[in-house]
Amino acid sequence: MGKFDPYKVDLKSMTKDIQEIEYLLENKFFGDIGGDDIQKGKVKVNLTVRKSAGVYELNFSIDGTIIIPCDRCLDDMDFPVTTTNRLIVKLGKDYSEESDEIVIIPESEGVINLAWFIYEFIVLTIPIKHVHAPGKCNKTMTSTLKKHAPKGVEDEFGSEGDAGDIIITDSDTDDTEDVIDPRWDALKGFKEENDNN
Repeated sequence: MGKFDPYKVDLKSMTKDIQEIEYLLENKFFGDIGGDDIQKGKVKVNLTVRKSAGVYELNFSIDGTIIIPCDRCLDDMDFPVTTTNRLIVKLGKDYSEESDEIVIIPESEGVINLAWFIYEFIVLTIPIKHVHAPGKCNKTMTSTLKKHAPKGVEDEFGSEGDAGDIIITDSDTDDTEDVIDPRWDALKGFKEENDNN
């Protein structure tokens, strides 16, 4: 029996117009699937399959928690997942994906493996920037990042405002001001030189 055999749904042999299936995804599932984004988690998937005139509508209700690395300190962080997704499956000659929502599977087989689809639905819930709540990052990493920040840049790491806001301050005053990176001055001179030619 293959690792993902439990996620195969035999649509062709459905005897009822509606079928409900429940999956519990745990660390083994995420490890077996081999995706880069998620290695651990505990997620419940409720699937409802509706058959109508040779077309199968699959509705997924996904809820649970995944463990992903924090973009700032790289420590693991819990990320709640709640999403609903839909997949339309049609029977045809060969396998193909007509769109993000419509898949054609060979009528001779009539079986679809949903493991990768479910994994992708979960991955799509992860925001581009995912960081710990303010003050929850690894303290050692936070102090190292502050230590190596460019001169004049103080990373607040969520102590005030949005987590990860970078505040540029002028060290001579208490007011927050814009400070121009000296590298821009060199580029500005290069641009002026080219404009004069």
